[in-house]
Amino acid sequence: MRIKLPKLYPITDTRLSGLSHAEQVRRLSAGGATFIQLREKRLSPREFYREAEEALRVARACGVRLIINDRVDIALALSADGVHLGQDDLPIERARELLGDDAIIGFSTHNLEQAELAAHLSVDYIAIGPVFETQSKENPDPVVGLDGLRRVREVVNEIPLVAIGGIGRRNIKEALEAGADAVAVISLLLTHPPEIEARTREILASVN
Repeated sequence: MRIKLPKLYPITDTRLSGLSHAEQVRRLSAGGATFIQLREKRLSPREFYREAEEALRVARACGVRLIINDRVDIALALSADGVHLGQDDLPIERARELLGDDAIIGFSTHNLEQAELAAHLSVDYIAIGPVFETQSKENPDPVVGLDGLRRVREVVNEIPLVAIGGIGRRNIKEALEAGADAVAVISLLLTHPPEIEARTREILASVN
């Protein structure tokens, strides 16, 4: 059974927001987010585990599904809702063996060929990007564009598709109309921490 993704998929960033993962989850969920990814590239595994543990406690209290970026071990240890993996992370099938059939596993792809291969793996959703120019990664992959997003939509069939990279107010609807089931958002929500809740609510209202 395919999962149904909400149209807005926030991703946490402690550097950008200046807030703990738990506080970001609290503010995002207060704005109506129900599906959030914890992404952490700087902390040690032990430190990230502690942050994720607290964030998961908040998520459970708020009825939010929490996905851990990259770290299958932390997702497994905490019984998080799932994991999001990249091209260089643990192979999808091994992650599925470790986490079980009920875990949500998402997978990042950056071009049509990768997306086509991903469609044959045991994934619950596929992310494609960057769809637009992005500042959230130091060395981003080539921009896919809306035409690329449309082609990916065709090859992944019914697998839920997440558009990521450079998503802003002006192009959210374009990405959804081009075939994305959800848009992953970082900067748009987190750049001004006091506004996280209000921005989340505003964006949800604009896409639903």
